[in-house]
Amino acid sequence: MDKILLKDLRKQNKYTRFFQKWKEQEFQENLEEAGKIKELEQLSQKIGINEGLTIACCDYRTLNWVFITGDIRELTGYPLSMYRKKGMETTFALTHPEDRAEFARFQKIVFECFHRLTMEEKNTFEFSYTTRWVHRITKKTTWVLGKARPYLIDSAGNFAMDLHILVQLYTPPKNNSYDWNYSYQKEDGARVFVSKNSPDSRIVSLTRKEEVIVSLILDGKESKEIAQQLNISVNTVATHRKNILKKLKAKNVGEMTKILSTYPL
Repeated sequence: MDKILLKDLRKQNKYTRFFQKWKEQEFQENLEEAGKIKELEQLSQKIGINEGLTIACCDYRTLNWVFITGDIRELTGYPLSMYRKKGMETTFALTHPEDRAEFARFQKIVFECFHRLTMEEKNTFEFSYTTRWVHRITKKTTWVLGKARPYLIDSAGNFAMDLHILVQLYTPPKNNSYDWNYSYQKEDGARVFVSKNSPDSRIVSLTRKEEVIVSLILDGKESKEIAQQLNISVNTVATHRKNILKKLKAKNVGEMTKILSTYPL
């Protein structure tokens, strides 16, 4: 054990407060736990772990990583023992300082969203993020793309463990800061997608005509088809689309469609 490193991380216990709500969930006993870890071990052996690929599982009851593969020490400069003993503290420590605030904000968003869902919706929940890791010794910055989902939800609906698939990016993404999104499937089958750029308020004041056009856009209708169905000109449809984009703070129709899918229209 790196005693100096452990001492340094103990000074950083302030980071744990960002995850305290996760730890304070009223967890129920779950008999699947041992089997879940065994599944991960078998999975990692079956697929083989390539350079730049990491599979990890966080236990929110202890805020430690109970399973992690890949040569994590070479990639981050932190020994595996630190992830076992000081999981979230280690993760926060290796995260680029400019990304930490958004990382903490996203944790809060995920927690609040997940606990509003039904059990059926929780089982479809997943999230992605792009972040920068700073090597403890060399200070080299590495971009990482992570995709995660709940791996163990207890009988009370608490998020006990998650599963992360982490891929090292050899080309920096266009967005040069912590980026994220999450999604889940509603009980009626609709898919909800929320990104970092989604509006803070989920309520947008659309006119009745705009709501109709929104519904037609989500149905895959083109402007010409919408114009014919509503008996209005294509230019009028274009004006409505422009106003909708502005209200949703979307840059294009593709982004508008993603944002619209998160609204209860």
